[in-house]
Amino acid sequence: MNPLKKIIVTGAAGFLGSCLTKRLLAEGNQVVGIDNMLSGRESNIAKIRNKANFTFIRMDVVSQEVLTLQPLKGAEEIYHLASPASPKFYQAAALDTIAVNTIGTKNMLELAKANGAKMLYTSTSEAYGDPEIHPQQETYRGNVNTWGPRACYDEAKRLGEVYCYEYYHQFGAGVKVARIFNTYSANLRNDDGRVISNFVNQAIRGQDITVYGDGSQTRSFCYVDDTLDGLMLMMEKDSATGEIINVGNPDEYSVLHVAELVKKLAGSNSRLTFHSLPKDDPKVRRPVIDKAIRLLGWKPQITLEEGLIRTIDIYRSQLSGSDGGERA
Repeated sequence: MNPLKKIIVTGAAGFLGSCLTKRLLAEGNQVVGIDNMLSGRESNIAKIRNKANFTFIRMDVVSQEVLTLQPLKGAEEIYHLASPASPKFYQAAALDTIAVNTIGTKNMLELAKANGAKMLYTSTSEAYGDPEIHPQQETYRGNVNTWGPRACYDEAKRLGEVYCYEYYHQFGAGVKVARIFNTYSANLRNDDGRVISNFVNQAIRGQDITVYGDGSQTRSFCYVDDTLDGLMLMMEKDSATGEIINVGNPDEYSVLHVAELVKKLAGSNSRLTFHSLPKDDPKVRRPVIDKAIRLLGWKPQITLEEGLIRTIDIYRSQLSGSDGGERA
């Protein structure tokens, strides 16, 4: 068994951050979680708040004060996940989103340098923009718009990658960059606004299922357990240091197919309704994961249908008031 490690997780009260924190704590690590609660939820960390090996700090990692905090000293690993990730939330907090992915990333890199710690920065498939090359591999430079409502997230994540590049090349920081594709589970806020959470919550409530555009745009959906496996392998493997690696499921589905599948699996009578496609919404999205297979020995194990069944069951139990907490 690995010896106890001190690990920092930023965005620890968010969707992916809270799932990761619970996994790391279950393995016996000492975890310091940081979150300013911009889009995180107290309920995500309620069950771990009082664990002896967990410390929670409510703070914005953009603050210079984060560099002087005593509980962060001696950290061996830093997972930098802090940032709104849903268009609904990052567009409502555009300047905060830019800051956490740039200044916040620089602060975490400074901490990593000072502690000699490994750091994993969660970038995004949005770095590829509305791609003209399909599927997307890490060498593709993207087709992005700096002058639009998604730029605060896309471009900030891309600049965060540049900070990681410079700290790796100038200071030898043990940094790794994960470009995460669509990840889902019932731990997503039911008001998150992303495809799976929207469809499932609408279906189990009997509401209209809202499809943007004609539903022909494609996405690749990775269940949270698989994404976490990929991120933790990246942190573990020296082969990932100084690398950008796609973490996502290479199975590609149209949004309309996913809506119909959710409706079927939920046994829902909801109607499908169609609405205008948001500006700069990508038409296609699918990762090439050859690099993850080669460097990490990782590929997703959970099919979309299996993941949706899990998600529907948990959301439904939450809706009925029973204990349906995230099991990741």
